[in-house]
Amino acid sequence: MGERGAVGVDAGPTLICFDRRTTMAQTVYRARLLVFDAPFDGIYPGAEQRASFNEDGALLVEHGRVVASGAYDAVAPRITAQASVISLRDKLIVPGFIDTHLHFAQTEIIASPAPSLLPWLQTWTFPAERRFEDAAYAREVADFFLDQLLAAGTTSAAVYCSVHPQSVHALFEASHARNLRLIAGKVLMDRNCPPFLRDTAQSGYDDSLALMTRWHGTGRQLYALTPRFAPTSTQAQLDACRTLAAAHPDVFIQSHVAENTDEIAWVAQLFPGHRSYLDVYEHYGLLRRRAIYGHCIHLDDVDRARMAACGALASHCPTSNLFLGSGLFDFEAADATNMPVALGSDVGAGTSFSMLQTMNEAHKIARLRGYHLSALRMFWLATAAAAHALELAGHIGTLAAGSEADFIVLDPAATTLLARRTAQADSLEALLFAFALLGDDRAVAHTYAAGRLVHSRATPPELAVQLR
Repeated sequence: MGERGAVGVDAGPTLICFDRRTTMAQTVYRARLLVFDAPFDGIYPGAEQRASFNEDGALLVEHGRVVASGAYDAVAPRITAQASVISLRDKLIVPGFIDTHLHFAQTEIIASPAPSLLPWLQTWTFPAERRFEDAAYAREVADFFLDQLLAAGTTSAAVYCSVHPQSVHALFEASHARNLRLIAGKVLMDRNCPPFLRDTAQSGYDDSLALMTRWHGTGRQLYALTPRFAPTSTQAQLDACRTLAAAHPDVFIQSHVAENTDEIAWVAQLFPGHRSYLDVYEHYGLLRRRAIYGHCIHLDDVDRARMAACGALASHCPTSNLFLGSGLFDFEAADATNMPVALGSDVGAGTSFSMLQTMNEAHKIARLRGYHLSALRMFWLATAAAAHALELAGHIGTLAAGSEADFIVLDPAATTLLARRTAQADSLEALLFAFALLGDDRAVAHTYAAGRLVHSRATPPELAVQLR
């Protein structure tokens, strides 16, 4: 097939070619290709081994969806004569990253010092989140926040807004305009927080229902019920969450659990009679599929087994855990119980929007616990593992045929050090490991959402048309 009928421009190490005769209804991206499109059997440890890698791969996209992916020779018969062919042979295409835990309203306080979690909330987080009562401010931060995610190759995320409904509207409006697959929700807090951030069980219920009705399923937007964490919600508020969750089983749930030992002791005082911190959420009907719990560091095996049985996702947030000194996530224990795990940046306690940097720190945390976390596993955690646990694998994270065309183009020559290391890579594992340990947003050459170019570090004239 080749790049027939195309006009090429030499853009440094990458030749990007477009067929000018079409409106690009069908586009082929030819590059090294990593996809996770094999059927998933529900067993998380080892699932990444069913990945498919092609040195000469092709991703065939039409109307924002993946038509086919795999070896170029296998995909070539499906390429029409009118197709546009983009040649990225020296680069690697992977599914867009999925960040399963971060705070839009904490964007401005990333890298703010504090001795641990609870002082960090009081000193930095609550004052910063107060500013989101200003809708104009929320809109400005939403644009910056999403641009940072896209620059880092993150095409989907599970996001905490502030307690203010206008913060949720601002984020969803910006995401909808970019046609991103986003999960987000209004934070619920009716105690143990400053009065200027406090809602009530009833107002939190009413606001959440209104926001859910407005945004869940609007385009690619999805809503999450978002009690910040058990200590900032009364029993009445958690009961209201239970009512909403039961009435809307397709809505997501997100909160924090077992991040910090002081936090755990506080929960035991506030909710006596419960076996564990996690048991509080289960008691209120919030432990289920499509539930995402940030951190999950200090769980025991009973808790991990309950997470697995209920299909809830543990979001491992390594840069945040190291920054706040919260503890070391236990991959071996998670594997033993088949607890679903994915990665989260946890901005702003997390110190980078980059999922490559998140992988970097996840690998080091695993090593400190005597566990080897492979590069292929890390890429799986940042893509397909999250998609499967969130019941979105038919949409994102895999690049399977029929899925939404959210993908990124990684450049192994993005920095001189990365170029020198990847030139010596003699296996897929070595290549991915170099990206994970040496890469950051500079390694993300292009980011696509639903087949549309939404970020590019260097924009050749041929790509600029997709930015409009």
